[in-house]
Amino acid sequence: MAQAAAAIGVPVIHLSTDYVFSGEGDRPYTETDPTGPRGVYGQSKLAGEMTVAAANPRHLILRTAWVYSPFGRNFVKTMLKLAESRDTVSVVSDQWGNPTSALDIADAILRVADRLRTDPAFDAFGIYHLVGSGDTNWSSFAREIFAASSNKGGPLAEVRDILTAEYPTKAARPLNSRLSTDKFFDVFDWRAPKWNISLAQVMDKLVSS
Repeated sequence: MAQAAAAIGVPVIHLSTDYVFSGEGDRPYTETDPTGPRGVYGQSKLAGEMTVAAANPRHLILRTAWVYSPFGRNFVKTMLKLAESRDTVSVVSDQWGNPTSALDIADAILRVADRLRTDPAFDAFGIYHLVGSGDTNWSSFAREIFAASSNKGGPLAEVRDILTAEYPTKAARPLNSRLSTDKFFDVFDWRAPKWNISLAQVMDKLVSS
């Protein structure tokens, strides 16, 4: 796709992930921080970034994380489904990141596309981070999900904090998935709403359906 876009002289927008980083440290990653994926998924996504960049110099690679929406499979819908049959759910509390609504990602991409359409001199191509505003951990995210659900008459469950070591997975999960969006804001004058505000908007759609 990047090659096809380059062949007709148009830019390409490509979505990537926080998994290109090692997940170490306790501050948000910036676009200039060194990558270091810990698993095959992150390695494949980093390879994708490099391939897109090599195929089309007019690229915008948008790294995002902790994505949820009213559609498909995601953490928010999983929590609501579990609450239908359980009074308590165990959720890790030592992994931190930025919950990101896919609806906000779509808004941001439209913002980018409009800029590219109306500004023929645009030349700030490269890598950007695009996530919801504010950070939290998975267990606190789950509590906010159930609070928002309960407020709208949806399912509710108690959340029990556990550590990553208590919930082993085949793929290594980064402890730090925070991404800084300052660069995106500086260039496109757009920042996602606070993550809990976006969550409430998605919950309106989920609970009503």
